[in-house]
Amino acid sequence: METESEPYVRLATLRQLHRVVAELNTARSLADTLQTVVDGIVAGLGYELACVNLVRPDGDLVVAAFAGDPAAEALITGRVGSRGSWERRLTMGEDWDGLRFIPHTEGWVLMEDDVPQWHTEGPDPRFADEWHPEDRLYAPMYASGGELLGVISVDRPRNGRRPGAWGREALQMYAFQAAIAISNARLRANMQRALVRLEREQQALRASEESFRQAFEYAPSGMAIAEMGGDQHGRLLRTNDALCRLLGRPASVLRRYSFSDLVHPEDIGTLLRTSAEGGRAELRLGRRDGTYVWVSLRNSVVADAADGPRFLLTHVEDIEERKRHELQLAHRASHDALTGLPNSAELRARLGARLCGRPQSVRATAVEVLDAAFEGREGGEGREARAGHERSGTRGEPGGAGEHGFPADGYPEPFEYPGGVPGQADGPYDHHVHTVAPVTEPEADDGTKGLAVLFCDLDGFKSINDRFGHHTGDAVLIEVARRLTTGVRDGDTVARLGGDEFVVLADGLGAADAADLAVRLRNAIIPPIRVDGRAVRVGASFGIGWASCGMSADEVLRSADQRMYIEKRSRSKAHRRAG
Repeated sequence: METESEPYVRLATLRQLHRVVAELNTARSLADTLQTVVDGIVAGLGYELACVNLVRPDGDLVVAAFAGDPAAEALITGRVGSRGSWERRLTMGEDWDGLRFIPHTEGWVLMEDDVPQWHTEGPDPRFADEWHPEDRLYAPMYASGGELLGVISVDRPRNGRRPGAWGREALQMYAFQAAIAISNARLRANMQRALVRLEREQQALRASEESFRQAFEYAPSGMAIAEMGGDQHGRLLRTNDALCRLLGRPASVLRRYSFSDLVHPEDIGTLLRTSAEGGRAELRLGRRDGTYVWVSLRNSVVADAADGPRFLLTHVEDIEERKRHELQLAHRASHDALTGLPNSAELRARLGARLCGRPQSVRATAVEVLDAAFEGREGGEGREARAGHERSGTRGEPGGAGEHGFPADGYPEPFEYPGGVPGQADGPYDHHVHTVAPVTEPEADDGTKGLAVLFCDLDGFKSINDRFGHHTGDAVLIEVARRLTTGVRDGDTVARLGGDEFVVLADGLGAADAADLAVRLRNAIIPPIRVDGRAVRVGASFGIGWASCGMSADEVLRSADQRMYIEKRSRSKAHRRAG
């Protein structure tokens, strides 16, 4: 009779299996899916008890869902069994085509392990396939890659018998579909968590971008974002209101420029070094009205982990007041407070910059220079004409000339070029423009120009100071400084050494030019000077010295000072006062 009803049993079981599998696809969350799995076993596969043991991230298995007995559910749900104990169970007993059956005759050894269980004792089976309360039937669930997802445990078949071939196949098919449903539920859960995390990150990014925008736009100092790399390197992409106000240009106009278009020509090198390396620099940027403002640039290279550097974030701080104060301090340190002229320290610095420590070599005339240069090409006559030269010698001796008019060591002897640029004694090249004193005797003047140092000492100034007071004396000094400055060229220097002593540096003058300049300056000083309605008058004595490489600045000034005193003593006191 049972054999005749088998087709009907199979059809009913298929219908139930189809229904419960369909239920698996309606669950949304992972917890709902697990509960649907065990409910489907109890409702559609003919077992009174079922549970799902789910693999945790650490590998152990936890009782994640239970159906069929509320008391047993409360007892074991959430309890954990070790991975080792489960692997032991899945290798014991009988293999039913993917299912694992452990009969009560073997299961007694599992009573003491840590796997949660609800089995109770009972009498021995009365027939061969009767189900015993201590029988265990497991249906492992695997992911598509073969990874264990969990294990379904079932108990108490409603017909009281161990499942036959069709019942086993139905449980195995259900376990396979349950594994798919659990994997999909996990995937959905992971996707939902990822979406929630992405939304939070996007919210945080939007909040961060808004914070940056507000900090950028409303910063009290200038801010700019510039392109980095490529053909548009340095082009301004974005500027804030403070930078627009500082430079007097709207943001739409600034986006047409780069900082290199706005920087002062003298500061372009500083800007390029700062753009390449990041960091900070102080330079001048052009305003719309054509003026320049001192700013401090601080660059930050904003880089993308994948693409490398992308743009420069530049902070622009107005330092005009500080720079003006620094320039004022520097001017005070290098200029006379009364007259505004360069002081003694600045004069010595300017003079020392033109001098080197190499003594001036013997001067040759223009004709001698050409003779020395081309002597080797003139043959024997030229060499005979050279026999009387001060550097005579024999071939092979130090200073002796070779067969081509050069010394035996292979280098030409040093000579001076016309105009006062002496030859290099230490090698064939010299990039320093030497300062040379011209010949002061009129009959020997060869046209050489030099750096004239005119030392000026006022005559009669002390009596004015003593008679009318320091106020009048200061006014006289200020006016003398003005007259001296007016009487020289733009590139010349007028400095005050102190007291009533002044110095004029005038480059490119011959001896006669320097003498004429001294006369003009003396004549500019002697006219009366009106102070508080009173006319006072001073004279001036000038001494002319010449700067020359090999001398120090003090030596040059001392030489001009000595010549000034010689000139002062050569005139009577009344004549000196008259100029």
